[in-house]
Amino acid sequence: MFDWSKICTMAKLYCSEKTIGFFLCCLAFSSCANYKNITYFRSISDSSYMYEKGEDIPLASFHSPLIEPDDILSITVSTLDPAINGALSVSAPTTAANPGNMAILSASTSSPASENEPAGYLVDKDGNIEVPVLGKFHVSGLTTTAIKDLVAAKAVKLFKDPVINVRLVNFKVTVLGEVARPGTYIINGEKASVVDALGMAGDMTIFGKRDNLLLARTVGDSKKMVRFNLNDPKVFASPYFYLRQGDLLYVEPSKGKAVATDASVARNYAIFGTVASLLIVILSRIHF
Repeated sequence: MFDWSKICTMAKLYCSEKTIGFFLCCLAFSSCANYKNITYFRSISDSSYMYEKGEDIPLASFHSPLIEPDDILSITVSTLDPAINGALSVSAPTTAANPGNMAILSASTSSPASENEPAGYLVDKDGNIEVPVLGKFHVSGLTTTAIKDLVAAKAVKLFKDPVINVRLVNFKVTVLGEVARPGTYIINGEKASVVDALGMAGDMTIFGKRDNLLLARTVGDSKKMVRFNLNDPKVFASPYFYLRQGDLLYVEPSKGKAVATDASVARNYAIFGTVASLLIVILSRIHF
């Protein structure tokens, strides 16, 4: 006849060892995310040194983006002749801010891009735009400053004291992965950095790998892939620090994310182990 008391005692010890081992493994994995890998720019000297002398970090040179086909340009023409504004304006409501002497062609905001593209002039596949009254302009490969000069040179021949403003309004970057608000963002202006994009996306989550941020950029017919280590302040000197239209940033998850994702599974195992141990204790108290 089996000695159920001994069998139950051995099973209890065995399950207890397995349960303890399981929880030790979970603890080991959960501690993989070292604190030093969470902080940005950690190699900068401590506050006492910074207070006295500060620390100079080289900064990458900024170059204005060059306009390409499929970009959208906002062109604003302000003149002293209200009679011609209707011919120039795509959308020019008369308000206190716009009493009727300014033609507003488009606008943009620093918010997630919507399905509706901003109004403006789409650069065609040949790199041209066509502005009513002013005519056609070849803008591909030019900066907005150079385009402004082109438009102004034509406008000054037709209108009295024209004031021209040209902006790129579909400057989009996409931020994916371990950030608070992944998505595609339209940026106001033309000077935006990797850090700016992460800020718009709500910063990395605690599970984002700060030492392995990926940038994907379209260059001609190929993709240029670049890695950043945001623990190192040298990132400010990278020639890829400033973003370009259509850039993609991907924040890779750390090993801790996998552990967090499996937390429900681990919780079920813990419950099962507790119940099994309880049953074994109960059985060990029963005399057969």
